[in-house]
Amino acid sequence: MSGTTTARGDRAADVPRHRRGTGAGGSRWAVLLVLCVSLLLVALDATVLHVAVPAVSEDLRPDGVQLLWIVDAYPLVAASLLILFGTLGDRVGRRRVLLLGYGIFGLASAVAACADSAQVLIAARALLGVGGAMIMPATLSILRQVFPDRRERALAIGIWSAVAAVGAAVGPLLGGLLLEHFWWGSVFLINIPLMAVCLPVGRWVLPESTGDGDGPWDVLGALMAAFGLAGVVFGVKRAGGGEGLADPVTTAPLAAGVLLLYLFVRRQRNRKHPLIDLGMFSRPAFGTSVGCIVLAMLALVGLQLIATQYLQLVLGFSPLETGLRMVPLTVSAMAAGLLGSRMLQRLGPRTMVVLGFTVTAAAVLSLVSMGEHDRPGLLTAGFLLLGFGLETTLFGAYESMLSEAPADQAGGAAAIGETSYQLGAGIGIALLGTVMNAVYAPGVSTVPGVPAHASAAAGHSLGEAYDIAGGLGGPAGAALREAARDAFVHGLHITLAVSALLLLLGAAAALRLPRRMECAGDEAAGPPAGPPAGPGGTAETGEADGTGRDAAAVPPARRPGREARLPGRERRVQPAATR
Repeated sequence: MSGTTTARGDRAADVPRHRRGTGAGGSRWAVLLVLCVSLLLVALDATVLHVAVPAVSEDLRPDGVQLLWIVDAYPLVAASLLILFGTLGDRVGRRRVLLLGYGIFGLASAVAACADSAQVLIAARALLGVGGAMIMPATLSILRQVFPDRRERALAIGIWSAVAAVGAAVGPLLGGLLLEHFWWGSVFLINIPLMAVCLPVGRWVLPESTGDGDGPWDVLGALMAAFGLAGVVFGVKRAGGGEGLADPVTTAPLAAGVLLLYLFVRRQRNRKHPLIDLGMFSRPAFGTSVGCIVLAMLALVGLQLIATQYLQLVLGFSPLETGLRMVPLTVSAMAAGLLGSRMLQRLGPRTMVVLGFTVTAAAVLSLVSMGEHDRPGLLTAGFLLLGFGLETTLFGAYESMLSEAPADQAGGAAAIGETSYQLGAGIGIALLGTVMNAVYAPGVSTVPGVPAHASAAAGHSLGEAYDIAGGLGGPAGAALREAARDAFVHGLHITLAVSALLLLLGAAAALRLPRRMECAGDEAAGPPAGPPAGPGGTAETGEADGTGRDAAAVPPARRPGREARLPGRERRVQPAATR
């Protein structure tokens, strides 16, 4: 969702020049299309595997921790590396890192499709995370460059945000469709032809640009952030897989990760040119928006994983039927993203985000009525409200966060937002999975007629319990199957209740957001020197005078005349035609 387009001092975010004129309406929307396709692939891979979890479990036989890692390695590795690759793109070129990410993403997809063990699949998913971390930071930074007008940018962010939600939601549907006809590895093979198209099209359409280059790139700080996040994530995942916090394999990485992040924060506060300006968190609206993004993604991805298992293993739907049942979530999320710009202007950030959280909590609580029998009307209504509420929350929080950040720190703000987005998605699976396992496992621990070792193995997952029940046969197998299904439904209800509580806490926290949609940077800068950008002109991009600068971010005193600019300090922007 983001990039690291950092404008320091009196220099605005560079507006790269396209081969045929960056400001022309057609090329702006062509860039948006490419960015949305890139984002769609990255978001889709976070959830496309969910409906394939039972098939993967049956084929590769992973244990509980390995199963969590198979699903969670991708988003958590991506979250760990966003700051590193985002700031690297500022130095060597954002498009260059983006295209390299395409290549890594395609290679990792091929390895994942052919994986013959849980360990190989985990490694391939981690490599997908590396490619995703290269791709994602470019999307929002380039979007901000080519849409300098705030109203157009709000519309573009709405489309971009809807694509992100649709990608996460359509993953199970696409995965289910593929699993109807192919093996589980096919959910990864779809990435390869799409990346083969994105590479040449991206090289042709997307602009190349770098940051202003002030100060050295803090390599040590980037590595500290990456390893710190990785340590925290590893510890959380171990605990989420049922390992106790007393286990040194869990505690040591968690403690090391917390220590590294603490040292990273201290280092950034003391550096003249930090990777991320952490002072933005001192602004209540900024920190609140980041927290809202984490909570929203926590609810979306964690609940979606549990919901797909419920639909398949409890209600007995096929993977395709499971994906079709989640179509309402996709449709409502897309509608909320497209309506987001108007809703934000009419309601303001505070009301919009509070409303989104409240609607989402109501949807989650309505699903508590789901039991061991299908209730299609209730499920459809719940998913409609869930998709609309979550997307409304994400749009309002993201726009508020980016608007709250100063213009010269927009890149850092975007990197923080993207990290919180991915980290919330990953931790959501671990956290809600922990709640689910804590309720489910005791329900199958003492089933009459079932040996102790079989009960312990059945406590790993519902799919494994079904396999063990089939092997036992007879009354013992039937009793284990019934107990496992009851325990899973009970765990689902508790997990939904916990999720609703977290969402209501998010609604309460969102009361700190601004009441109105205001952009201090734009208002302080005053009206632009020239006419607004339109289909035939690009006054606000700064291209009327050849500077390639964002007029909205230029201090008022320097706007009226070209002599006020400092041509020797312009950033490097390479026209596409010469690359």
